[in-house]
Formats: sequence, C-alpha cells, structure tokens
Amino acid sequence: MPAPYAPMPDDWQRALAVVAHPDDLEYGPACAIAAWTAAGRDVTYLMVTRGEAGMDSMDPQEAARVREQEEHQAAALVGVKEVEFLDGHRDGAIEYGLPLRRDITAAIRRHRPDILVTLNFHERWRSGDWNSPDHRNTGLALMDAAGDAGNRWTFPELAQQGLDPWKGVRYVAVGGSPLADHAVDVSDVLDQGIAALEAHRTYLNHLGPDHPMADARTFLERKARMFGERFAGTPAIAFELIGV
Repeated sequence: MPAPYAPMPDDWQRALAVVAHPDDLEYGPACAIAAWTAAGRDVTYLMVTRGEAGMDSMDPQEAARVREQEEHQAAALVGVKEVEFLDGHRDGAIEYGLPLRRDITAAIRRHRPDILVTLNFHERWRSGDWNSPDHRNTGLALMDAAGDAGNRWTFPELAQQGLDPWKGVRYVAVGGSPLADHAVDVSDVLDQGIAALEAHRTYLNHLGPDHPMADARTFLERKARMFGERFAGTPAIAFELIGV
C-alpha cells in the first residue's frame, strides 16, 4: 500500500515556476498554484520556450504567438500576474548546458523565490511512458540553477549586471513526478485549474477529441481524485519535494 502523501510545507511566500512549454503547468500543478495564490502567496511563471513546435498544422511563429497569449490567460485564472518567456531556446530542442543554467539562475536572482516549481524531469512518467528531452533538460537545469543562484562565482557576469546571489531557495516541487511524496488540497480551486487548462483551447483542439487530455475537466478531476486517495480522500495535486 503506498504511503500517504505529506502536506506541502507552507513556510514560504514566493515561488518561481519554471517549465519548458506553455501548458506544462496547467496539467496539474496550476491547480495547486491557485490554492497558493488564494492563500496570499506570490507565484511567477518562467517558460523556457513559447511552444512553437507543438502543433504540426500551425506555422511555428504563429503557434508561438497563440500559445504565449493563451499562457497569459491561463496564468491569470489561477492568480499569477507575471509570466516570462526566455529567448534563445527552441521548442523540441532545449539543451541542458550553461546557457540554460545561466538564464534560469538570472531569473531566480531576479525573483528571489523561496520555492521553485517545475515538471517531471525523470526519464519516465508515472505511467512508464518516456519523458521528453525538453522536460528532462529543463528540470535538470533548474535543479542546478538553484545552487548556481547562490554562488557568486559560477556566473560572475550576473552580479556585474546587478543580480546579486540568492541563497533563499529552500525547496523544489516537481509536478508529475513518479516519486511524488507531498500533496496540496485543491478541493476549493479545482474549477480554476480546469479553466486554466481550458484556456489552452488552440492546443487542446489540436490534440483532437479522443486524446485523454483534450477534455480538461475529466482529465483534472480524475487526476485530483487519484492523488486524493493518498491524501485522506481530499482532491489533491501531488509533487515530489526536493530540499535544496
């Protein structure tokens, strides 16, 4: 019998969520983010790409414009006021390396979060399906940037730009992880999370009606019930919590 999920810690005020694509957070973590913002916490989003390679039927430049717009709409629905997009990293071809670590480190130093949020970066999902290189490389770069942010000498040019080291990151919360061990009660905010996923209408339509994630309500309600089985029966979203 799997162990019950522990409640996520609440001794923090600022979070920075860093993921590869628009909509990555809306497949679960955004429900928890709605609960956090409702409790008065501040959450900022950082997208490594604009998801420009996500729809075969749409030109990448147009897809980037549409998906960026939909991400802003989705974020607002869960109380997130600031969404940033990196330049220089291509959807479908995100590379782990110093440029990505530097860009994420700079964002951490700008926003000075207590907790970082990202998506599963392990090789496989809970289902056993293989994870994408964009998710794997983004998450690994974020984990390393959490340490880089506090080291003045890793990227000394950042301090020269006025981005002083930040050693205040305490946790990384990984949504969709097969190693999830904590959860957030989303019973009061699930409708907000569903609306946020539905804001990605262009991409959901691209998936087609038979795709298991195309129906936002069915998908997220099922997920929250599943996680709730290990959280005293309360609808929940689960995370792997890693200390930094």
